[in-house]
Amino acid sequence: MDNFYMGIDVGSVSTNLVLIDEENNLVYKRYLRTQGRPLDILKEGIKEVKDKFGDAHILGVGTTGSGRYLASVLIGADVIKNEITCHAVAALDHNPDTRTVIEIGGQDSKIIIINDGIVVDFAMNTVCAAGTGSFLDRQALRLGMEISDFGTIALNSSNPVRIAGRCAVFAESDMIHKQQLGHNQEDIVRGLCDALVRNYLSNIAKGKYVKSPILFQGGVAANKGIREAFEIELKEEVYIPTNFDVMGAIGAAILSKDEVKEKGHTKFKGIDMCRKDYKVNPIDCNGCSNICEILEIKEDGNILARYGDKCGKWSL
Repeated sequence: MDNFYMGIDVGSVSTNLVLIDEENNLVYKRYLRTQGRPLDILKEGIKEVKDKFGDAHILGVGTTGSGRYLASVLIGADVIKNEITCHAVAALDHNPDTRTVIEIGGQDSKIIIINDGIVVDFAMNTVCAAGTGSFLDRQALRLGMEISDFGTIALNSSNPVRIAGRCAVFAESDMIHKQQLGHNQEDIVRGLCDALVRNYLSNIAKGKYVKSPILFQGGVAANKGIREAFEIELKEEVYIPTNFDVMGAIGAAILSKDEVKEKGHTKFKGIDMCRKDYKVNPIDCNGCSNICEILEIKEDGNILARYGDKCGKWSL
C-alpha cells in the first residue's frame, strides 16, 4: 500500500486538502468552500479522501490556516504551522532558489522574503479587501462576468483606465464612475487588476526588497491579468507553480512528513474520524478583564478539547 502524507489548510473562504507521497509529489488535492462551517467541511473532505483511497496509509498530517487548531484537534495533526511557514516550505520545494513569494487568497494576502532557503521577512494584510480575491469576485459579479474570465478579458485591454485602489470602497466607486463615463469593459477590468497590484506593492510589499525568482501563489494566481500587472510593475518574470491554489496545504504535508520521520510515530486519529459526531460550543469566560471566548469541542458527546483562553484556565 502506498504511503501518503496529508496537508490541510482551513481558511475563512476555502478548505484545501492534499495528499503527497514520499517524494513530495502531489497525488490528490481538493478545494472546498468553507462556508462558515469548517468542521462540517473538513469532515466532508476527509470522507472524500476515504471514498477515493479507501483505508489509505496516511503516515502523517499537518494543518495550517486560520482554522488549523480546530482541524488539529479533530484529526490529530503532527504539525500545526502558520501560513507563512507552509507557503515558504512549498515554494522552496517547488523551486529551491525562490527569493520572493507573493500569495493572494480570498480574504488576505502575504509577501514572504527568502534568503538562502530561510524566511527573513514577511508581511500580511488581513484588513483591507482591496488587495484580496474577494474584491475581484465582487467586481466580476458587478460587471456581469465569471471570475474565471476576468484575467483573459483584462489582457484584451489596449487602454486600461486608472482606478483608485487604496481602499475597496473607493475602488468600487471609481469603477462605477468609469462605467458611467463609457469606458470599455476590458479597460475597466485591466484597471482593477492594476489597482490590486498597486495596492499590494504599496502596502504589503512596502519596504520589502522583492528579488527574483518570484513565485505567485494562492487562488488569485489563476488571474492572468494580475500576473501580467505584477510583471510590468516589478519588471521581473513571475512564476506560477502548477498547484498554486493549494501550496499552503502542500507545505503542511511536507512538514508533517519531516516531523513523523524524526519522531517515528504519528498522532493521526485515522480516516474514520469523518464518521464521528462533533459539536463546537462557544463559552464566554468572565473570570478576568480578558473576557476570552473559549471554543469547546465535543466528540460523540464527550469533551475533546477547549482552547482560546489566554491563561490556561480552560485548557484540558
